[in-house]
Amino acid sequence: MDTSLWRPEAEETLIARAPLAFATGAATPVKGMRWFRDTERRDIQNELDGWPAGPVYTAHSTGGTAARNTVKGAAMAVGVAVMGLLSSQSGSVGPGRSDKGSDTSHDRADEVEDFPVMWAAPGTVARTLPWQLDPARSPRDRYRTHAVITDRRLVIVGFPYVKGDEKHIRDELLWETPRSAIERVELRDFKVGNDAKIVFTDGSWCRVSSIKRERLTRYLIESPDFVPLASLTPAQRTTAENFAAAQAPDAQPPLVRRNPCGCFRIEVVAPSTIRASFGHSGLNTVMDAHGTELRLTEYHHEDFLT
Repeated sequence: MDTSLWRPEAEETLIARAPLAFATGAATPVKGMRWFRDTERRDIQNELDGWPAGPVYTAHSTGGTAARNTVKGAAMAVGVAVMGLLSSQSGSVGPGRSDKGSDTSHDRADEVEDFPVMWAAPGTVARTLPWQLDPARSPRDRYRTHAVITDRRLVIVGFPYVKGDEKHIRDELLWETPRSAIERVELRDFKVGNDAKIVFTDGSWCRVSSIKRERLTRYLIESPDFVPLASLTPAQRTTAENFAAAQAPDAQPPLVRRNPCGCFRIEVVAPSTIRASFGHSGLNTVMDAHGTELRLTEYHHEDFLT
């Protein structure tokens, strides 16, 4: 094990860690592409301080798109027929699709006609983001970037990726910003459903992608107002602390949050569970107001992580 993890300061709480990269276009005209724009929609990648040269993309023309969609439509029709035949047999075929994705874009200008992953006027926060987030400049098979969320800031770290050794993490601090600089986070479900738009208070924004999007965005969307352990009833506190004690030896004190239904979500972060591809493990459970840990079948809708 070769690990050197970024750690928060004393009195700062580590809340989450998840993979992070600039998003990639999925609609046919912009598939596999991304752009860095100013507020006039001009390409600014050559203006970004310290960034190495990257590819120059050109969106596919409408005519070319129509021709490709004709061929694609025919292929899909055949595929649907085959799947229909197979599904009529016993059992199921193929992996299920994530229910968070959508084939409908609600932002065609930035998802179909163009695909900016940075929107930033000169001097704004988004222009300071590290180039290592760009898969075209820093391929994921050699280097990984993670977002680390604390109760004070959003941090981006990077490290060389060693295939087959998920515990080989030697963090380099690439970037950070206080939580106060983040105005809001918007989920973007078009196609796969792994994207999010982080909007800063100066009006600049970035579009990022994470296979652990919920873990990345939950406490950027929600305020980290955890219930102090001292404020729990003895039964509730016992359940929370016992759950934390049952995790990895380096598990942090439990983070407890009251759900709208009245139950409590208990989450634990253990640095030793962090992996190069997935960030930290999701160690969580739910207890009711009496401090009784619930079975999954007893969860209310508000108790599920979405």
